[in-house]
This record gives sequence, structure tokens and C-alpha cells, in this order.
Amino acid sequence: MGDDLFRNILFAPCTCGHDVAPRRRVLSGLVGMGLAAGLSACRSASSPSGSDGGSIDVHHHHIPPFYLEQYRDRIAGVRGGGLSQAWLSWTPDKAVEAMDANGVATAVLSLTSPGVWFGDAAAARLTARQVNDYAAGLGAKYRGRFGLFAVLPLPDQEGSLKEIEYALDVLKADGIGLMTSYGDKWLGNPAYDTVFEELNRRKAVVFVHPTAPICCRNLMPDVAPMIAEVPQDTARAITNMLFTGTFARYRDIRFIFTHAGGTMPMMIGRMKQYGPANLPSLAPQGVERELARHWFDLAGSANRPALAALTSFVPLSQILLGSDNPFVPLAETVRDLQSVGLTESGVRAITRDNARALLPTLRRHG
Repeated sequence: MGDDLFRNILFAPCTCGHDVAPRRRVLSGLVGMGLAAGLSACRSASSPSGSDGGSIDVHHHHIPPFYLEQYRDRIAGVRGGGLSQAWLSWTPDKAVEAMDANGVATAVLSLTSPGVWFGDAAAARLTARQVNDYAAGLGAKYRGRFGLFAVLPLPDQEGSLKEIEYALDVLKADGIGLMTSYGDKWLGNPAYDTVFEELNRRKAVVFVHPTAPICCRNLMPDVAPMIAEVPQDTARAITNMLFTGTFARYRDIRFIFTHAGGTMPMMIGRMKQYGPANLPSLAPQGVERELARHWFDLAGSANRPALAALTSFVPLSQILLGSDNPFVPLAETVRDLQSVGLTESGVRAITRDNARALLPTLRRHG
């Protein structure tokens, strides 16, 4: 792409109020530095534990065989076509092999879209419990390799409260995984307030994964919803939580948004131009500052345009390694990160240090 783009990334004014000097110092060596040195350091760590030096992948999916067998047709329908080989051939051993080959010490497991809600509360509760037990079992079997963002049976609030208690207190999950929307309601809807109150009370880490909402799965027959709707649903959820005051009310929840926030960075100007009249009270330090409180992974977004947009208002300390493995192979994310030319310290922050700071519970897995 050339050096001009990097100069624009490094020296563009930041409107969010953050001190951008640290970001500029970290990124000032972009051109020619490459990612290889940082990843090499991760691979050479003597211990497999993420607390000791290997990378941490916060966006890493597991596919329980019983889940795939029971919901195969529903999963295919939500994802807009037949199931890929990634769905059909995943095993925990293959996941560990990919991690070993790419310098990842610990991966935090989560269930991808469509989750466990298919309209039956009892079935969703049962499946959520089975999925979380399965993932916790992998963490015990592959000691030090897997953390857990536990799935909830939302929009069933009572069932979700019970699963939060079980996942965090019994399974010792590292956080909770939510979808951007359930049915026709996005995160930020008052229907979820009881669950958000509990997550806020616990100061939980909440990993927000996009889905293709029921309204928009077949808008363009020739364009898979994974391309156009998934990044937009992340932006919908973020915008709704901002405008409904969810971020303002539940300030102790630590949110991770995937795929560099989806299309959200491109919408910030429109949020300010067309937002509600009370937006200044919802984001008293400005929209950029409010959004930059949260964490963002780089799954599917480890490229210069996405990183340029994200780092224009989000400090490097809020950016995490995420691969979307097995749907996007770990090796592909590592390769793509090489193209953005981060310094070794920048690589270390994104691939390990930021996750360690956000998820100190990962250390008990080692």
C-alpha cells in the first residue's frame, strides 16, 4: 500500500480525547518491521501457558459434536447455505495443532452463531449447559490451552441468570459469550436488562459475537450474510447499546467486540449527526471516547484499512488477537497480521499482554 497510508494512520488527529502519542510510538516503526519477530518470541516460549509468553486467541470457536448433530439444519439455515468443512471436520486435537503451529498458547473457546436459542427455552437451557460443560472439559483435558466464554440461553433471562451463576462460579469461565441479536431484539433491548444487571454486578467480561439476524439473512441472494450482515450486526448492537444507555448504566461490564467492531468505525460520524437528543448524557466525553472504553479483536480484520480505522480512536491496549478459528484458520490470521507491519512491542500487546490484563483468570488454566 505504500508509506503514505502509514503516515496517515500515525499522524491523523485523534478526536476521541486519548493521548495518541503512545500509539504513534508503538506504530512508528510500522514499515519494514514486520510481525515475525514478535510471533517468533511467542513460539519460543518455554511454557505453553498464555501467562508465560505464548499468544492468546480470544476468538476461537469449538464445535461440540452433539450440538452439530442436533442443530445441523438450523445452523446451515442461519449461515446461508451448506456447512463448510470447518464445521464438519473440527476436533479439539486439530485446534491444538493449529495453536502449536502458530505460537498460540491459550485460546478462549466460544460457540459461534447461531448459538443455542431456537425458540424453545427448555431446550436452550439444556444445550447451553451441555455446551459449557463440554468446553470446560476440554480446558481440563488440555491443561493450559483453553479458556471459556460461556454461552447463555438468551432471550430466556431466568435460564441465563442460572447459567451465569453456574458458568462463573462452578466452571470458573473467563467470561460470558453473547450474540449481537436474538430473534428481533438486539443487545441493549430492555428485555435483557436483568441479565446485564447481573453481569455488571459481577464485573464480567462479555464477548459479543455477531450473527445474521432474521430480518436480513436473504437480502441479497448472491451475497452470503457472513460477508455483509455479520459485520453490520456488530455495529447494530454497539449503536443500540450506546443509544439505549446500556453502556452508561452497566459500566462495569467489560465488552469485547469482534472483527474490529464490524462497520461501527465507519458509522461514528452518523451516530453523532443523527443520534438521540440525550446523546451528550450517554457519552459525556464524546462518542469516540465512550466506544474506546471497550475491547476489540482483529478476527477477519487483520488488515491495514481495518486497523487504521480502529486505531484512529481505540488505544492499542484495547485491541486483542482473535482468529475465528476454525472458520478462518489461525494461520491466515497470523499471515494477515504480518502485512500490517506492527512493531514487536505492538505485536506483544495485541497477541498477549492486552488479553492477560483483561483476563487474569486465564492464568489458572496453566
